[in-house]
Amino acid sequence: MTSEITISRVFDAPRELVYRAFTDPDQLAQWFGPVGATVPRDTVEIDARVGGTMRFVMTAEDIDLRNPIEATFTEVVENELLVSEMQAEGVPGVDGTLIGTLRLEFHDEGNGKTRLELRQGPFDQEIGEQTREGWESSFTKLDALL
Repeated sequence: MTSEITISRVFDAPRELVYRAFTDPDQLAQWFGPVGATVPRDTVEIDARVGGTMRFVMTAEDIDLRNPIEATFTEVVENELLVSEMQAEGVPGVDGTLIGTLRLEFHDEGNGKTRLELRQGPFDQEIGEQTREGWESSFTKLDALL
């Protein structure tokens, strides 16, 4: 059975700063990936426009992970929306390439806060839960960066 994951998270930072954390290669390299995983800065390329691409490699030495991720942006509204078709190699528990869609909506919550609405999939249930846990762990790192 396949499904999408959805996550809603409020960050204590203005919308522009949260959006930039997803589109600035220097910042993405600092927070992306669950605790224990890293994204080497020299692997990150981001061209945040329709038809532009995002590429990076997530690594984790303790589990011998090398996870190249590539996405093509299909919708971009600066500080509001990022939608991409993505593919990932080396995902634990997945034979071959994981292909799906990632939608990120950035909502101004007032008082300098931003609500991020994330929708990603399709996944089988186990990979979806791993992905959700990975995002939640990544967002802990993003909270600290913001």
